[in-house]
Amino acid sequence: MNKLDGKTMDLVGDNVAKLKELFPDAFIEGKIDFDALKTDLGGVVDADDERYSFTWHGKQNAKNIALKQSTGTLRPNKADSKNWDTTKNLFVEGDNLEVLRVLQESYRGKIKMIYIDPPYNTGKDFVYEDDFKDNIKNYKEKVGESMRANPESGGRYHTNWLNMMYPRLRLAKNLLTDDGVVFISIDDNEITNLIKISDEIFGEENFIALISVENNPKGRKNSDFISLSNDYCLIYSKNINKSYFVENIPKNINDMTEDEDGNYVHNSGKRVLVGENSFNKEVADFNSEKHYSVYYNDNTKEIITKKENLLEAIDSALIEKGHTRYVSQRNGKFIENTYTITKLLDLFKENALEFQAEKIFEKNFSSSIRMKSLLTNKDYEALINNESQNYKIDVKTTSAGKCVKELFNTDKEYFTAPKNIGLIKILTSLFDKRNFVILDFFAGSATSAHAVMQLNAEDGGNRKFIMVQIPEVTPEDSEARKAGYNTITDIGKERIRRAGEKIKADNKDKEGIDKLDIGFKVFTLDETNLTQWDPNTKDIGTSLLSQLTPLKEGRSDEDAVYEIMLKYGIDLTMPITELNLAGKKVFSLAENYLLICLEKKIGLEVVEEIAKLSPQRVVFYDDGFADDTVKANAEQTLKKAGVEEIMVI
Repeated sequence: MNKLDGKTMDLVGDNVAKLKELFPDAFIEGKIDFDALKTDLGGVVDADDERYSFTWHGKQNAKNIALKQSTGTLRPNKADSKNWDTTKNLFVEGDNLEVLRVLQESYRGKIKMIYIDPPYNTGKDFVYEDDFKDNIKNYKEKVGESMRANPESGGRYHTNWLNMMYPRLRLAKNLLTDDGVVFISIDDNEITNLIKISDEIFGEENFIALISVENNPKGRKNSDFISLSNDYCLIYSKNINKSYFVENIPKNINDMTEDEDGNYVHNSGKRVLVGENSFNKEVADFNSEKHYSVYYNDNTKEIITKKENLLEAIDSALIEKGHTRYVSQRNGKFIENTYTITKLLDLFKENALEFQAEKIFEKNFSSSIRMKSLLTNKDYEALINNESQNYKIDVKTTSAGKCVKELFNTDKEYFTAPKNIGLIKILTSLFDKRNFVILDFFAGSATSAHAVMQLNAEDGGNRKFIMVQIPEVTPEDSEARKAGYNTITDIGKERIRRAGEKIKADNKDKEGIDKLDIGFKVFTLDETNLTQWDPNTKDIGTSLLSQLTPLKEGRSDEDAVYEIMLKYGIDLTMPITELNLAGKKVFSLAENYLLICLEKKIGLEVVEEIAKLSPQRVVFYDDGFADDTVKANAEQTLKKAGVEEIMVI
């Protein structure tokens, strides 16, 4: 039986493995031969000392911190949670650097959208100083302190902020899906530095946009020269060739039309999803020189759209199967047709009755075929600033503050300058899918969670959220503290509870509203639950005695189960079933995919019952067996039953 490693994901080892797969000849006896690697890379290597670079004091340490492993874990907090047994949402209390590190196995490549509103570094913002040696102990020692500012007079004003942001963005990138996108709200204090480190981390080729968000039309009196009314949102994709947005936000209310399905807009954007509920099972790019072809099969009633540069490969095959080809040129007019344009459009309209997400745009039928995209929210008008001030989407921070006050039924300010749910709803609706995970690791008052629940209620989506927030202490004289909210996380959790109930009440007559997920599981960042993964190097005697009790004092079997889930890369919202096998407690995850038995004096009869469930993986305590003979027989029994991996902790 192999021992389960208590450390978080080995990012360095993962990077080395990827490099070895690409350049096996650059490795000699497990070590990288940089001369051989340079040869493989040819002229790409830049050895010039005066090459372009962006650096600051502590940058290398920030890189090392991003790659560091730890034995941190997340402990379940059912008392603070809502709908624990059914919800798929998470709220994590803890330093976001360590939380991102802990989530690497379970959520790597699974987050479609990241939105963060980090400290703007105005001189008053909290900037956490990470500790390379033991960041969790450092975090636990300092978490009870009040907000500490990062003043310009501190000497390393920009450096402190960069050292905080760089490792967090490095770790966050790993969590994005291949087509995932990150949105970062920021003001002009650090916008130039944020662009530079984002170019380095995500690649400047993956830059999507820097948009201006007018959040205070009256302007903020924060300058002797100009009263600013806007902040920014910086947008990067993980892979620009795999990411795309749907165009569902018209620039002018006159562009928007309404039919039996709701508001829609003529879609002439970059890409249109032509997926399960539309013409074919792929993405058609209508912005690539406006060249595409339409194929229609009169017998099967099948409609297919193809980009012109794909025609050589599929044209003859489709025509051979009975399809008729209709070719559209740059100006949208047909130059080849067997039927008249009217006939083709009739065919499209006839088949469009089955299409849910997109339909044929009913304008200018005489000259072209276009798609129409159904709007996910009837209030959407503009993403960009304009002079009309006729905003149908409110992104103002003043309105956001009012929203929080109304939720908490108070005229007091519990949280300063929260983000408006309107902005996050806009950004979230840019994706065609409605069943992805959204991460916000500077959650603040949990505006992102509020926005996700609201949007799901409006369009029937099933988006899930992960909120991460350090339990920063509220000032002693603050209105929040007077109301009993001792930390920022107390405010965020209560906001989600109140917002969820309000959304359900406001939509009580809407079909399916009872299925809306307004719950969340709360987890708290902590040191490992297991003594063997956190030895006391200063007191060897105490450390040896602690091995007799694998769990630390105050920790439960359930704490250990969730820690094992994180090490195995299992979603924390996965339900856990407690079984009784031959008188011993066994935890089952994912329909017996993983079985965990943390009991002592396990006999062979328990192992045989486990084998009958045909799990793929099983975890025991190393000293949990009745004796060494049982342990040896247990391994053979489980292997014969087809168990792929047998681990001990």
